[in-house]
Amino acid sequence: MMTGLEQRMTRVMIVDDHELVRAGFRIILQSEPGIDVVGEAASGADAVRLAAELNPDVICMDVQMPGMDGLAATRLITADSGIRSAVLILTTFDRDDYLFEALSAGASGFLLKSASPENLVEAVQVLARGDALLSPGVTRRVIEQLGVVKDRVELPDLTEREADVLALLAQGRSNSEIATDLFVGEATVKTHVSHLLTKLGVRDRTHAVVYAYEHGFAVPGQRKSPPQDGER
Repeated sequence: MMTGLEQRMTRVMIVDDHELVRAGFRIILQSEPGIDVVGEAASGADAVRLAAELNPDVICMDVQMPGMDGLAATRLITADSGIRSAVLILTTFDRDDYLFEALSAGASGFLLKSASPENLVEAVQVLARGDALLSPGVTRRVIEQLGVVKDRVELPDLTEREADVLALLAQGRSNSEIATDLFVGEATVKTHVSHLLTKLGVRDRTHAVVYAYEHGFAVPGQRKSPPQDGER
């Protein structure tokens, strides 16, 4: 029987074709209480196979690997409904095409390998919570790459409060910040986020934000004033 401590562990898989890189990431992550590195892969093909076998919470995925690269592996992993892993793309190159392709493939976050160990740990923890890793600035880069400037479409399946939450997500707000803006509890925000992800048919918050921009529901630089007491 699993203890409460074991249930709270974040299970991580590392994918990189360089053994020294994997060892470095493993040391960083294993030193953090609450994170357990449960598997490693040196190729995209092995990553797909192990992801199905281990179903980790987060997969740290390199991009450039011989054979199947990380983007192709990510696309296969996120297309498998039996795998609920969030994919964190780790790359040496700060390139918009990698960023765009990673999100299109279903990745939930993007981090440069030059980031600090603290940034890596934080990124894994953020994705494990189901939160968005991308900052509003990075989100704007994605939208510019998509060339999205569209008239807003109606989202009839969302309640008014869910629409408020989506608009605030698009601004890069965390659950706690949204709770403060909307004068509700954080647990209520998590429920709204879960409902809108299901209704929009997206995997996570990051892709909900991209969806909002793609459908003209949010505009880069736009800030939506939260409702005041008594408006609902």
